[in-house]
Amino acid sequence: MRNDKRQTLQTTQTSIYYNYFLFLHIKFQKLITMDLQKIKFGYSPEKYQDAAVPKTFVSNVFSWMFLALGITAFVAYYFAANESFMKLLIYADPQTGKGGMTGLGWIVMLAPLGLVLLMSLGMNKLSAMAMTLIFIVYSVLMGMSLSFIFLIYTSSSIAITFVVSSAMFGVMAVAGYTTKADLTKFGSIMFMGLIGIIIASVINMFMRSSGFDYIISFIGVLIFTGLTAYDVQKLKNIGSQIEAGTDTARKMAIFGALTLYLDFINLFLFLLRFLGRRN
Repeated sequence: MRNDKRQTLQTTQTSIYYNYFLFLHIKFQKLITMDLQKIKFGYSPEKYQDAAVPKTFVSNVFSWMFLALGITAFVAYYFAANESFMKLLIYADPQTGKGGMTGLGWIVMLAPLGLVLLMSLGMNKLSAMAMTLIFIVYSVLMGMSLSFIFLIYTSSSIAITFVVSSAMFGVMAVAGYTTKADLTKFGSIMFMGLIGIIIASVINMFMRSSGFDYIISFIGVLIFTGLTAYDVQKLKNIGSQIEAGTDTARKMAIFGALTLYLDFINLFLFLLRFLGRRN
């Protein structure tokens, strides 16, 4: 009985460390996607005012984002509900109580970052079909990674946080799509803020201050609600500059879906720090 309790405790501690590292590298993924958008597409108010924005492009972006979120949610819940699957990612020695991530666990942790780099750097070389397949694989791997939150937080609090995140994301997405104000400068401030919370998160990995962690999470919520509006406007502008039905349009729809997907996931994880109830 003591060994079981010790193994459970060590597994939970391992999952907490895993999730902290996961939170950090998801922020890096967002940093990569923001940088590519800034390089590839400059915001032009004059062009935007004269251009007819194709709603189908933005609709495609959101459709792919919702599909990816659905895949991630299903895989995360399925893995968390099956102990045999979780043992593929983390281990705990019943004799010593020591545990950690398996080799597969580390692959699942780091592979999404590699796939984001692949999609970002290979935008001009990859076909739309290849981008789509990579994005689907990415959403599956993210689901496997996020399954650890079910070991830390209760299912009900995760569900509540998901609903709250969806509401906040929806409001800011509508605001970003409908506003006539140019959010370029606002996005630059959010970009700098993202770099700031990444640096602060790295520092707090060594400090392990719960108070500092809450401050980072609060700022993170503000940053990613703001980035949601900025990214939606950015995608709306991109949709007015590319020809519908082309391979480029399909690839940008996938990449746009990845961008909004990361906005939502980061917002969700930051809110979970406040709304999540530990098991």
